[in-house]
Amino acid sequence: MSSEKILLEVRGLKKYFPVRAGILRRVVAQVKAVDGVDMYIKERETLGLVGESGCGKTTAGRSILRLLEPTAGEVLFRSKKLAEAGGEYMEVDVAAAPRKLLKSLRRDMQIIFQDPYSSLNPRMTVGAIVGEPLLVHGISQGREREERVRELLGSVGLKPDHMQRYPHEFSGGQRQRIGVARALALDPQLVVADEPVSALDVSIQAQVLNLLESLQEEFGLTYLFVAHDLSVVKHISDRVAVMYLGRIVELAETEALFSNPKHPYTEALMSAVPVPDPDYNVERILLAGDVPSPVNPPSGCYFHPRCRYRKEVCETDSPTYRDLGGEHFVTCHFADTLNLQPVRTI
Repeated sequence: MSSEKILLEVRGLKKYFPVRAGILRRVVAQVKAVDGVDMYIKERETLGLVGESGCGKTTAGRSILRLLEPTAGEVLFRSKKLAEAGGEYMEVDVAAAPRKLLKSLRRDMQIIFQDPYSSLNPRMTVGAIVGEPLLVHGISQGREREERVRELLGSVGLKPDHMQRYPHEFSGGQRQRIGVARALALDPQLVVADEPVSALDVSIQAQVLNLLESLQEEFGLTYLFVAHDLSVVKHISDRVAVMYLGRIVELAETEALFSNPKHPYTEALMSAVPVPDPDYNVERILLAGDVPSPVNPPSGCYFHPRCRYRKEVCETDSPTYRDLGGEHFVTCHFADTLNLQPVRTI
């Protein structure tokens, strides 16, 4: 694949949080929340990032945007707004960018937060919330800013007279639409959607997902869609990355991943998906034990203590992250030989 089609490339991304103890608060261990993530996102596609709670999905998304300072790794972003005259784009390592450049990059990289109740300032009107990015970056003020806010609210299905209201006057779905409008204010290239529908009712989830898809088409957006609901991920994603204990264990096109999983953890996740057919019996794979602690992860393959296919090599040697062909990446010693169970339908 040509590099021109890649908008964001992540290489060896790590984010460790220190564990302190004692009177002197010395660092005695590290929580390895993100432990060597490699992935890329193509222009105008949606990459779904899935995994069980605590696997590091949200931390990875925030580290990519540098809302959290990465411990190590590269986050190569190809910005069109920063490109010099005659250039198609300018490649910037977000993880190492100086503060002045980072502020400019914020125009290209935005986030939709998970909780629409806590992510909006209750003391600000909707007009002030959506227009704040324009004010901070000095893009527009006064009447011009007000008109831009009206356009953004209209794009997400809200009315112009909502500008004077406060967040507590809206439902959960409406609040999330306000968060989407704020993320679009600076006309970004990349939007990290951090479980944007998990706090909403199912009927409202469908509305917000359809809105995100229509906005992607209208504004040419690229999404990193963080979620734990596989049915939502399958609906909206072009490719899916499966995360376990801070690492990507499988990444492939959506149809390939759901019809032909190559990692035992992906198989176990899919066996938990409810199928709307009372006559269909699926083998529910119950993983043994608990998720290991990211403070002290297992040796070898991180998944081996819970894997029913494990062998001796899994306990000692860490598998490499490799391409099986067709951009289907897997971290498993036996991905070529395992015959895993796909999900029938969602």
